[in-house]
Amino acid sequence: MKIRAIAIASMLTLIAASTVYAGDIYKWIDAEGNVHYGDRPNGEQPERLNIVSRSTDRESVQAAAQDRVDARAAEAEAKAAAAAELPSAEDLRNEAKQRAEKCATYKTQMQRLVTSRRLYREDENGERVYLDDSEALAARQRVEKQISEFCSS
Repeated sequence: MKIRAIAIASMLTLIAASTVYAGDIYKWIDAEGNVHYGDRPNGEQPERLNIVSRSTDRESVQAAAQDRVDARAAEAEAKAAAAAELPSAEDLRNEAKQRAEKCATYKTQMQRLVTSRRLYREDENGERVYLDDSEALAARQRVEKQISEFCSS
């Protein structure tokens, strides 16, 4: 019987200890119109607030913290992947060099197209086929397009 009484007393003590007690909280407005909160009534007509609190669920707090850590890690990983996809400075220099070379080539071709008396192309047998005016104009337009693509920064 004593053991049963001790067990019941122990359980009641545990239940009482696990219950969160929040003291009374009051809200009041002072003479200057400022709102105040406190655990002791003060000023005229303090209003007792009904605040209910409970213990924090440690598992949900830990889960939320882990979610934030995981999100930051994923964000850092995404940034690293994006940085890896960006061309390096050397790649950019090589690309600029290639563009400059193509630009110079097409400008040379355009100079030849403009200054030549008769324009021609070589056929599959290596023989010259002279261009008429419309074919020469089309060739100039193609080279102008290439110049605008490779010579503009």
